[in-house]
Amino acid sequence: MAVPFGSRLRRGATTTAVAAVAIAALSASQAPGAVLGLPGGGTQAADATTTPPGTPATGNSPYYTDLPPLNPPDKPLVSIDLPAAKGDVEAGIPATVLDAYKKAEQALAETRPDCRLPWQLLAAIGKVESGQARGGAVGADGTTTAPILGPVLNGVGFANISDTDNGAYDGDTTHDRAVGPMQFIPSTWATSGQDGNGDGRKDPNNIYDAALAAGYYLCGKGRDLTVDADLDAAILSYNHSTEYLNTVRSWLEYYRKGTHEVPDGTGVLPSTDSPTGTVPTTPAGPPSAPGTPPPATPGTPPPAKPPTTPPTTPPTTPPTTPPTTPPTKPPASKPPVVSHVEKAGTGTFTTVAGSLFPGRAAVRAEDKAGKPVAKVEITFTIAGDTDTRFVPDATTVTVVTGTDGMAIAPQLKAGEKAGTFVVRATPSSGLVPGVTWTTTVTARPADALARTGGEDLTAVAGAAFAAPVQIKATANGTAVSGTGVTASVITSAADPTAPAGGPYFKAADGSKLRTLTGLTTGADGVLQLPDLFADTDAGTFVLRLRTDNGVTLDLTVKVTAAPPTTPPPTEPGTPSGEPSGTPSSSPSTPAA
Repeated sequence: MAVPFGSRLRRGATTTAVAAVAIAALSASQAPGAVLGLPGGGTQAADATTTPPGTPATGNSPYYTDLPPLNPPDKPLVSIDLPAAKGDVEAGIPATVLDAYKKAEQALAETRPDCRLPWQLLAAIGKVESGQARGGAVGADGTTTAPILGPVLNGVGFANISDTDNGAYDGDTTHDRAVGPMQFIPSTWATSGQDGNGDGRKDPNNIYDAALAAGYYLCGKGRDLTVDADLDAAILSYNHSTEYLNTVRSWLEYYRKGTHEVPDGTGVLPSTDSPTGTVPTTPAGPPSAPGTPPPATPGTPPPAKPPTTPPTTPPTTPPTTPPTTPPTKPPASKPPVVSHVEKAGTGTFTTVAGSLFPGRAAVRAEDKAGKPVAKVEITFTIAGDTDTRFVPDATTVTVVTGTDGMAIAPQLKAGEKAGTFVVRATPSSGLVPGVTWTTTVTARPADALARTGGEDLTAVAGAAFAAPVQIKATANGTAVSGTGVTASVITSAADPTAPAGGPYFKAADGSKLRTLTGLTTGADGVLQLPDLFADTDAGTFVLRLRTDNGVTLDLTVKVTAAPPTTPPPTEPGTPSGEPSGTPSSSPSTPAA
């Protein structure tokens, strides 16, 4: 339900003395002289006759004209750094609203340093436009807890602005209404809207978006807001009224003296509920019947009643019976029908394992005329072999489009599994095609390699090394899967050439290889190398392991010489050259 703004009435100073002091303060600030409020709490409408070509940001919609309090000289306003309890209650600005004003000032200082926008100017405009977003009735992201809408701009007491947004922002498909904390009319928001909180959408109901948009709007036409003429022109471009200019100027000077932060929802609300000094924006009741005298002005005695003369002839015609058929009601307008959904610009969809994606899946729902359609359910789904999830932990989420037709999925967080997968956005009706994004998770770069377990890498020449070589890749202590590794046998740490007779790996055909490429760590970040063999040369060598991103681990490999081969020993008494136990080649001849 929208917050009603039918009571956004112009209030003047409540006494002649207050009005006089306020005007004097404005004169000191070089603001153009104008009536701020009539003595006794009277009011004054916007200067519609002075509206220049082109409609101001708010469409000259009404605004609050409460004035800042007048502080005694011995009780100055406090600094922004002092606690709220020590400051004037009117100087308190809700925390999120104040943060939005300051962030807008910082952004403009970088992109429009020549404008010199002070955040206090945004606070002054926010005060008269929405009472600092109705006392800070905003969520943590800066969006108002209920829409803030100005009156219908139908030409009755205000400007006459036909609908420009098909009711997307203000819910009115006939006329426009000012929307949000800074009260932009939809046509101005369409060209001046900004994304102040980085959520991928431009929402006039969000104080961060609205404050940044107001800053850019005020800085238009090359204005330098430290120059009084440019400052006045900027304020008048927002609402072309000298009363508006003076009211904003008074709050600007007040906030420049000092403010303090108060919790959201505890800000001071405008005093428009008081029955004194207000003028209704629409007639208080139905028009009087023809011939009926107007209601008396308060304090004026009622007119004398004319004498009652009875009719000389009684009526002879019976009264006409009213028709029994009720008047035909105009047909209710049909809600817009979604014709298609399209991708909204949301950045890239590639990230490193374990990280948040910089892009967010977002779509805009539109009707056949290309206008946004609100309240459409969009289901976002992650499909594919991946452990990536929507924050905090979901593979499917449903988001309803806002008044701008946008639906933005939660941020994606990549798991540890590298590869590609798809995010799909599908309207709930099922009759409108959805859209997809192909996303990629790259392996997290390792920052360390280490051998896991095993004995010393020692072997005898011509034999295999008994202990297997197993290593683990990590990043900040977390195992990194999919890390590419190259293994090379080199002469020494100082000499990276391959030794001719040093250790080697075997190729599939049995040939000797002293460098292996294309190795990759597993899901646990571990890689076990193929068997390593000792060649003919004895000595100390180096097995160098290097990741694709340059992390290196050197392991010492030792090869000892094979022992010499010796013949078996002979038996005592055996003739040289004859094996022991071998019978004589000639039979023995007995002696004669």
